[in-house]
Amino acid sequence: MIRSMTAFAHKQAQTEWGTLTWEIRSVNHRYLEAAIRLPDCLRPLETSVREALKKQLSRGKIDCNLRFQRDESSNALIEVNQALAEQLITASQQINTLLKTNATPIKAMEILNWPGIVQGVELDAKPLQTAAIKLLEATLPELRDSREREGKKLQTLIRQRCDAMESCIAQIKTCLPQVLETIRQTLSNRLAELKSEIDLSRLEQELVLLAQKLDVDEELDRLATHLIEVRRTLTLDEAVGRRLDFLMQELNREVNTIASKSASAEITRISVELKVLIEQMREQVQNIE
Repeated sequence: MIRSMTAFAHKQAQTEWGTLTWEIRSVNHRYLEAAIRLPDCLRPLETSVREALKKQLSRGKIDCNLRFQRDESSNALIEVNQALAEQLITASQQINTLLKTNATPIKAMEILNWPGIVQGVELDAKPLQTAAIKLLEATLPELRDSREREGKKLQTLIRQRCDAMESCIAQIKTCLPQVLETIRQTLSNRLAELKSEIDLSRLEQELVLLAQKLDVDEELDRLATHLIEVRRTLTLDEAVGRRLDFLMQELNREVNTIASKSASAEITRISVELKVLIEQMREQVQNIE
């Protein structure tokens, strides 16, 4: 199954402590590189998150972001530091006694606003971490499915260009006999213009040597073989991005050789078209896992 490295996944879950949200973005990269952002209370999960990513993905630059929105409406999440509050009240009474005046009594809100009076109850980290990992395990298949859907589109595009390249190869094979015949006729005409006696055996020898220099049958055969391998690779159920990238290099090498041996405008034109098709495939292959 061909998988793209470009994908996005988002999943949210409501827990008794608040809302957990995973957002995972993936783009192409030579290796698997993960940037993980976690809330402070869930920081110990980083190793587990990396292991989970490695099980599902083999390549790509991954931005993995977990957000935790604590449920502040729960009364259980707030507690008063009673010892500190009692100390503040006692200190206030002592000051009033020293002043020997009828000072305004300290108000409850003034005490609550004092730093350290109102404290959040520490969450039980273990259940929250378990819930976060469970949600991640539900999010990663969504990311993988997205990569596979994108991969199917890339697979179709690459196959279409393979078809176009095979058509170009057939055109070159059709052109070659005509090109050699044109060269033969051109040489004959030039010799005739020189009004010199034509040595047919020598002419044939020169044509054979020229045909050997212009022969691209070997390059065309290798092109066809590489295209067969590209099609086969597209059917493999594994990460094939690097293999396809190598095949694009080999395809380009053969087309460069064909272009350098070209003795006609038509073969040169077809060679340019082949290079364009290979470049289009190469750009798509860069996104394949």
